[in-house]
Amino acid sequence: QVQLIESGGGLVQAGGSLRISCVTSGRTLRGYAMGWFRQAPGKEREFVGAISWGGSSIIYADSVKGRFVISRDNAKNTVYLQMNSLKPEDTAVYYCAAASVVVRTSQSYDYWGQGTQVTVSS
Repeated sequence: QVQLIESGGGLVQAGGSLRISCVTSGRTLRGYAMGWFRQAPGKEREFVGAISWGGSSIIYADSVKGRFVISRDNAKNTVYLQMNSLKPEDTAVYYCAAASVVVRTSQSYDYWGQGTQVTVSS
């Protein structure tokens, strides 16, 4: 069984930074790409970014490009989302997920975490 557990969410002021993490456990996810998604109240879940197993392929949503950075440490089974220049519209529950390839579509992801809340105050 695979588990993805996000942590590091919280309350931050607009313009601030926050780093959230996702630790995987259980069956190995070696070779899997990892993605970040978010869902704000009353809105559909949206793609934030994704990173390949080796880190050579990284893609971002236009809404976060230049502000958010995805990285991973495979030795620690952890993927990170560094969020800078945060805006109130970044407020959402952030989810990590695992897929066999780097993709934007949530349907392509096989495993999901339970999410961590990020709230950006104005």
